Amino acid sequence: MKKKAMGRGLSALLSESTEKINSVKDEGAADLIKQIVEIPIESIKPNPNQPRTYFDKEALVELAQSISQLGVIQPITVRKNQHSYEIISGERRYRASKLANLETIPAFVRLANDQEMLEMALVENIQREDLDAIEVALTYQRLIDEINLTQEALSERVGKNRSTVTNYLRLLKLDPIIQTGIRDGMISMGHGRALMGITDLDEQMEVYEKIIAQSLSVRQTENLIKNLNTPRKEVAFLPNQFKSAKHYFEKHFETKVEIKRNKKGKGKIVINFESDEDFLRLKNLLE
Repeated sequence: MKKKAMGRGLSALLSESTEKINSVKDEGAADLIKQIVEIPIESIKPNPNQPRTYFDKEALVELAQSISQLGVIQPITVRKNQHSYEIISGERRYRASKLANLETIPAFVRLANDQEMLEMALVENIQREDLDAIEVALTYQRLIDEINLTQEALSERVGKNRSTVTNYLRLLKLDPIIQTGIRDGMISMGHGRALMGITDLDEQMEVYEKIIAQSLSVRQTENLIKNLNTPRKEVAFLPNQFKSAKHYFEKHFETKVEIKRNKKGKGKIVINFESDEDFLRLKNLLE
């Protein structure tokens, strides 16, 4: 009988009492929490606040094939919610297991309230390597808004420098079309950060389209924006009498002459020379 009981495993032994466990104060909670339990897939529900919005179908099929052969290598994490379980992390493994027609899936069981569940799901989500910069930024913003974290607290929670967190959050100020371009891989986060240097939204879109059309690098984009932001001195319209005088001077001195004039009438005359001898020639003419 002892061998038979041991052969049933922890999951079988706990299945008799998990129905009544919904709080850390309930009997048997200590045995259930943080243990790996085989849970019927039909008893598991996806996280209603799942931060991940896209699951690649082809990748899911590949994972399902792997699970069919090797099983679920890394357990998912769930929370006990009355008579069912809600996924905290591992929804991709859960979906692939359903495709593989598994009846149960190994899971770590946690007892967490809604806020704790959301925070764990969000923090777990941003640890993924395939996240685009906008998805990371949106996750950071949700942690700030829904968990009431400051940027300082958020940086500590996710293990990133505060400046890194701030750079991601600033991307959310870009035009939605540009944000979509980052998500689709048309431009990089570096391009997005450079575009933040343009305050005019129409000009921002023009540069964005130029980046794509000309396949500009981040460095080329930064130089382009730097030139756009460099103030240009406004040159006043040169009246006809000044134009006539310019032609007269050039004919008289037999060299190029420039006349510059601002709106207030202040300006200068520049007489060009090609050599020391040419300078002396002009000097004699002026004398």
